[in-house]
Amino acid sequence: MKAHPKWLTAGGALALVGLALALPQARAQRDLFVMEPDTAQAELDRATRESRLAEQRAARFAEAAEASTQAAERTAQEAAALAARIQQAEAEIAAARARFSIAQSAREALAARLAQRREPLVRLTGALQTSARRPLALAALQPGSLEDLVHVRAVLETAVPEIRRRTASLRAEIEQGRKLERRASRAIGALEQSERDLEQRRADLAALETRQRLAGREARRNAVREEERALALAEEARDLDGLIDRLDEAAALRRELAALAGPVPRPASLVRGTRAPASEPAEPAASPSPAATGPPRDFRLPVQGRTIAGFGERRESGLASTGITLVPAAGAQVVAPAGGRIAFAGPYRGFGRIVIIEHDGGWTSLVTGLARADVPVGARVIAGSPLGTAENEDPAITVELRREGEPVNPLEHLN
Repeated sequence: MKAHPKWLTAGGALALVGLALALPQARAQRDLFVMEPDTAQAELDRATRESRLAEQRAARFAEAAEASTQAAERTAQEAAALAARIQQAEAEIAAARARFSIAQSAREALAARLAQRREPLVRLTGALQTSARRPLALAALQPGSLEDLVHVRAVLETAVPEIRRRTASLRAEIEQGRKLERRASRAIGALEQSERDLEQRRADLAALETRQRLAGREARRNAVREEERALALAEEARDLDGLIDRLDEAAALRRELAALAGPVPRPASLVRGTRAPASEPAEPAASPSPAATGPPRDFRLPVQGRTIAGFGERRESGLASTGITLVPAAGAQVVAPAGGRIAFAGPYRGFGRIVIIEHDGGWTSLVTGLARADVPVGARVIAGSPLGTAENEDPAITVELRREGEPVNPLEHLN
């Protein structure tokens, strides 16, 4: 009697089990790690949402740049568009890592299930294949009758369909393993492409910032004086709150001076040698009160990442947090949360490099934890303008929003 050809199915299934248990791991040797499935799914949802929003911002900035007729405004919009594209690439990298983690977790769970089923299948199919391939003449020499052998072969003939049925689910799981491998490979490919996009966009932004610096040499002289005054205020301030208060005072003084009427021209009657009748001096136009002005338009978080400290949460020092702290990717792009004037940019007493932006109506935003600040003091920025980058090791960016010096919850004013 010939060996039953259907035994090849069981043997092939076992070979595939071994293949599935040895799924390729070379690509997993990158700087990728497997998160908990729930964490990975939450990270994927967050990164996908942030990528979509960053893409929309980049499109709006690009349209505004094309429509702008002033060179400075156009350059600012182009820089903001590039910064948004960088944040989009960062979010796509985070999404690719999350997809890889989800696929890898599923592959590990599948490998564990297959390992549990492998040993009994090996023993069963080994015994069955041995019996099925034993020559009839050799069986006749063994103790027992030919009738027993016929009965065994008859049992085997009826057992084959049952074994095929039971191994069907195994084959389905093996095919699922192949799909998971292809999914992980696609995630790696997307990650590599996003990393290339990120490097290219960073290079484009650096080139644009270089052109801006070369074109603004004259303005840079004024910025140096502004920076010196800001540094002097930082030396006088006892802490960060004190620095913000001093900067608010300076901003209030500038607003008062700007609201004053300009020089009064000499009356024509004095030029002719006659005296004009006395008249009441004109009242200067009243500037809008900070209390009557709303929060900055288009306010946004300056960086993408997980929130690790919310507004009002107790810190290790026991004090309540006055802002929002985010953990972005290493070296992530940081942008201006809203438009305004740079009041301070540089290192400050344990906060890393910080940027303080004065907005209209007595509002101020503060961004701390930067590795690099790329904006000069006194410069005007729009919402989304690049400010600098986060640290490469243990990055943490904190953003605060203050109204007339009092901290408010930034999340209540996001657009």
